[in-house]
Amino acid sequence: MASDPDAALMLAFQNGDERAFRTLFERHGRAMVGFCHHYVKDGARAEELAQDVFLKVHRSAARYQPTARFRTWLYRIAANHCLNELRRGEYGARREAAAREGGSAPVDLDSLPGGAATPEQAAVGEALAGAVRELLARLPEKQRTAFVLCRLEGLSYEEIAEVLETSVSAVKSLLHRATVAAAEALAPWSAPDGKEARQ
Repeated sequence: MASDPDAALMLAFQNGDERAFRTLFERHGRAMVGFCHHYVKDGARAEELAQDVFLKVHRSAARYQPTARFRTWLYRIAANHCLNELRRGEYGARREAAAREGGSAPVDLDSLPGGAATPEQAAVGEALAGAVRELLARLPEKQRTAFVLCRLEGLSYEEIAEVLETSVSAVKSLLHRATVAAAEALAPWSAPDGKEARQ
């Protein structure tokens, strides 16, 4: 795609420009680690999976065709790789336990409204982050992938449909079900003061 600079870099790498590949890794490496972390809840393993994704990109260079945006193609590889990782069972069997224990995902408390967090805000923020991790761990594979790609990675419905190799209407259905589950799971946090509603 002529308007996609990442696709141009991938084509340059296809023609032997190793610097183009390094540029793609620098542009998307951190995002891939974050994306993989939503699946394995382990920082070191997420980095390994992200490296695996770029190894697949490297090995697929000769077959690459810019029929979609590079980012869409990259997320398709990453989603398939992460789902295969879960299906092997090594991390899939532990993901809910990791979520309940808080996982290893960092929580940027300074990004909460109002700047630096007070101790009370920090506790609320950490608990809410844990609730989100638990939610993601419980969602079926395709719902989780669609939810992460849309709500956390910012992909469009069309891009998600390409990643999941499905229709836009199917993506909307997946997101609707995931959003309903999220609304139910995060209902205790919908109090006006932002604190968890407790009985």
